[in-house]
Amino acid sequence: MKSLLLRLITVSLVSMGVISLNAQEENVEPDRGTAIFIEDKMVKGYYPYSTMVTSVNPKAKPLFPVIDIHTHFSLDTDPQFIIKKMNELGLKRIVNLSGGWGDQLEQMLDKFHRPFPGKIDIFFNIDFSRIDEDDFGNKIAQDLKSAHAMGVSGIKLFKNFGLTRKDKSGKIIAIDDERLDPVWQMAGELDIPILQHIGDPAAFFDPIDEKNERWLQLARHPDWSFYGDEFPTRSELFAQRDRLLSKHPSTTFIGAHIGSHADDLAAAAAVLEKHSNFYVELSGRVAALGRQPYSARKFLNRYQDRVMFGTDRYPGRADQPRYKVYYRFLETDDEYFDYYDHPFPPTGEWKIYGVYLGEDVLKKIYYQNAEKLLGN
Repeated sequence: MKSLLLRLITVSLVSMGVISLNAQEENVEPDRGTAIFIEDKMVKGYYPYSTMVTSVNPKAKPLFPVIDIHTHFSLDTDPQFIIKKMNELGLKRIVNLSGGWGDQLEQMLDKFHRPFPGKIDIFFNIDFSRIDEDDFGNKIAQDLKSAHAMGVSGIKLFKNFGLTRKDKSGKIIAIDDERLDPVWQMAGELDIPILQHIGDPAAFFDPIDEKNERWLQLARHPDWSFYGDEFPTRSELFAQRDRLLSKHPSTTFIGAHIGSHADDLAAAAAVLEKHSNFYVELSGRVAALGRQPYSARKFLNRYQDRVMFGTDRYPGRADQPRYKVYYRFLETDDEYFDYYDHPFPPTGEWKIYGVYLGEDVLKKIYYQNAEKLLGN
């Protein structure tokens, strides 16, 4: 991988004029290209400011209270700090999807949920290391039932499920593996949602080369690439998910990151149309939505009852904060602005445009849809 990246960097720098293969070309003005970063280090220093003069409407707080259904933080986090930042950012409630199981889950509930009723929800995670145990599904289902009685309000499935997580036979555990059916059935009986991260952007399943529009991102995070025969294809993952949705129509599933369809909203719409038990949330995909504002606005308006707010961050996180950018994207008609607050573009080199949703739609996405699934 390192040698491949080195070759790619060399090819890119040669093509952009940073490295000359001919001494006679030294006096030729090079093609300036755009900024290139590898492992957070700038390889080529070109980062222009825009001369566009457009409306700028920063949003320190949202128009309505927000429920962030997709956050992650550890036991080391200070709950008072989280509550303080929630108030500053206009958040009425958040969901920590990294609840874990067993002792960790109990500690999470004790530290974050019970002292702040109605403010911080905790989701249950499945211990897949037990997948080969006899009666695994029923055991986990009972663990879930007990966790729900303690205060857990949902399940989070991380993307290694279906993609890299294996049982003892060495086989990747499929998303619709029947050993897990009792868990999904129990979630339906308890009326709690399952937030699942299935798949990733299409570019993550393509070669890391000069044709990949997320080359900058994948060059910094090569472990995010799922290109190769050792991984299921993206279409296989979605087929497994769709079978799961059909098999458990009484269980509610939430697709993280627009169900991994943010770059193909027609595909997202098709899943929502086919499966009434499927919802989506926005986290980590404003960059994709904001570069297709016409389609994104139509999608969010049409499926206003099925979309929820999420960030994949937590209130007060300093690294790549998202709340204010998300508020601006959803509420304003601002044009051509950064989708990130960071020294380099985390996804790709483009700007985004606001979708200026109406107040009724904002209320649903900001908090009403989440309240329906989480309860008050």
